[in-house]
Amino acid sequence: MASSSTTSDYNHSSDVELVEEAAVRSELVEVEEEDLLKFPEIPAIRIPERSEGSSNNNNSSSNQNAWSSAFHARSHSTTPRSRQSSPRSPAGFRDNFGLLASSSSNTNHGSPPLQATRFSNLYNNRSNSSNLNSWNFLKIFGVFLRKNPNQQQRGLVINKSKGKTSAAGRVWYRKKRVRGLVVIIGLIGFFFLMNWWMLSRLPDDSALNSNHGFLNVNSSSVRGEWSKFGKGKRPHRVLFSRMLALAAHALAEGESKAEPKDLWLEPLLPVLAWKRCAEVRNWEPNEGRNGYIIVSANGGMNQQRVAVCNAVTLARLLNSTLVVPKFLFSSVWRDVSQFSDIYQEEHFVNYLKPDIRVVKELPLELRSLDLEAIGSMVTDSDIMKEAKPSFYLKKILPIILKNRVVHLIGFGNRLAFDPIPFELQRLRCRCNFHALRFIPKIQESGALLLQRMRQHKPHRGPLDQYLVGPFASSMDQNTHPSKKSRYLALHLRFEIDMAAHSMCEFGGGVEEREELEAYRAVHFPALTHLMKTTKLPSAPELRSEGKCPLAPEEAVLMLAALGFKRKTRVYLAGAHIYGGKSRLAALTNLYPNMVTKENLLSSSEIEPFTNYSSQLAALDFIGCAAADAFAMTDSGSQLSSLVTGYRIYYGDGRMPTIRPNKRRLASIFTKNSTIEWREFEERVRKAVKESKQVQERPVARSIYRHPRCLECMCNTTTDLVSRRLLIN
Repeated sequence: MASSSTTSDYNHSSDVELVEEAAVRSELVEVEEEDLLKFPEIPAIRIPERSEGSSNNNNSSSNQNAWSSAFHARSHSTTPRSRQSSPRSPAGFRDNFGLLASSSSNTNHGSPPLQATRFSNLYNNRSNSSNLNSWNFLKIFGVFLRKNPNQQQRGLVINKSKGKTSAAGRVWYRKKRVRGLVVIIGLIGFFFLMNWWMLSRLPDDSALNSNHGFLNVNSSSVRGEWSKFGKGKRPHRVLFSRMLALAAHALAEGESKAEPKDLWLEPLLPVLAWKRCAEVRNWEPNEGRNGYIIVSANGGMNQQRVAVCNAVTLARLLNSTLVVPKFLFSSVWRDVSQFSDIYQEEHFVNYLKPDIRVVKELPLELRSLDLEAIGSMVTDSDIMKEAKPSFYLKKILPIILKNRVVHLIGFGNRLAFDPIPFELQRLRCRCNFHALRFIPKIQESGALLLQRMRQHKPHRGPLDQYLVGPFASSMDQNTHPSKKSRYLALHLRFEIDMAAHSMCEFGGGVEEREELEAYRAVHFPALTHLMKTTKLPSAPELRSEGKCPLAPEEAVLMLAALGFKRKTRVYLAGAHIYGGKSRLAALTNLYPNMVTKENLLSSSEIEPFTNYSSQLAALDFIGCAAADAFAMTDSGSQLSSLVTGYRIYYGDGRMPTIRPNKRRLASIFTKNSTIEWREFEERVRKAVKESKQVQERPVARSIYRHPRCLECMCNTTTDLVSRRLLIN
């Protein structure tokens, strides 16, 4: 009975201590701020008797193993926590402390595993780290149960202080993490604020004088509104949106900076060594006694110009009389203009008299001949591209001698540039740079165009007298004396015929491909057949090889990288840009002072040229050739080639031309999603600078584009060296 009383007192004391422990634990849980959970009431607690202590001690190692195995089994279990069949408390722990699931007192130490209790369900909802911390706490508490009450109380106090310290550390870490997030968000907000501020500083040039024809473009649209590009006739994917945004930043920042020194200049000393001398003749006039040559040139104005000069050279080679060339109607250009509608016919005939005989039409006895029936009609398919002079001497001259006349249909680039006798090559240059003069109607409109591009400031360019003739003198009359006004001309060869013929893709997706395929089928059937029967390079391969014309987005990025300021006046040459106004949005946003001939001339002034694409191309030729700087986007374009040669021949080293290496640019543009603007600038400037090197005409290259050769121009340095050698 005494023993029973002692056991009851002991159990009562233990209950009190356990209640205190539960209260402490509840406070710790609140401090942790993870779960607002409290210990449930413990239904029954059994403290092992002293006699059982030794056996428990003897089995401590086995119990530890049971705890370890139970923990690892729990950790590697594939059963979801909510479906675990085993209780959360390890078997060794239950055996040592006698925690029961029911109010009944189970005195069997080796009892089977207990079912899940409210106590274990409580911990099922906690994280693994919390479970370990909680069981470690209870394990320490169990050890203190074996000690005296004072030691146990001290342990609880120590454990409580440690729990509060750990909880305080977690609260400090959370506050630190929140502060870090606040700092990051603040930096991002500051970045966007600066971005908005820099874009807002871009000048608004939309209020330019409409009398000068400048585009009424709201420059504020540059503020990230690249998504509006697709509002044209045909929507397309915006190309290089990231690089365009960087270009806008660079132009805004560069307003107060000086432009690169060589932007408007050519390498002076090497250029000055070349002087034009194609007008010098070293032969007797040709009477053209063998017969007559009729030439029908195809293509646009520039292709026809090349065909005329080749025909002049061929007439001298075959000692024949040239009939004033005819121009074929083109389904692409749809222009009925003839030679006399573009060039001064009388000047052409008279200037070439010392070289060849030119007549306006065939003699009466030859007009009635059926040239096709007598075998005097030769098409371009009968003549190989860039045929040598020997071909014409063997194949064409016998026809002339037999029938007294030959008709070359579709004659264009059918005469090679090398090998050609020296004087014949010089005749080519003489025809292109001296014999072909635009008619007064085109010259007068061209003079107005130049005046308005220069804002009526007194500035007469070195090419003006050769381009607009007597109308150049009107440019010197000005009532607003001020410094020289210069402008940049850009030939954006991006018409639908070029886009279709290139076989490239320009970001328009399936709709664009179908549209260009349909155009090729109508206007380039041979190319369509070739694409169906032959494996040709893919569009990405063509672009990587530099075979694709620069899109408007690529062209404006090139100009911005070279250092042209946002206020630069830009004359845009070209017909109907493929994609319409939406495709030009990048250009007009970054360079709002961009104009075309349609903007510069009034409706009444440009009306005489409406529906005459070759005459409109002549105005573009004048605007580009007279510009202070000229940039091309496709070096294979005839207009770009002819303008470049004209500027070299008459420019005296003061007319720089930007000829991009499209293969080099393609490798740069492929990195548009990662490259930084400073690196982009450096690489573009390096690529363009290499193209500015002064060199003689390479072998077999166009003499119209590369007139720096002894046939067209005289190298004063070479002449000086030759004279010194003769003197010595």
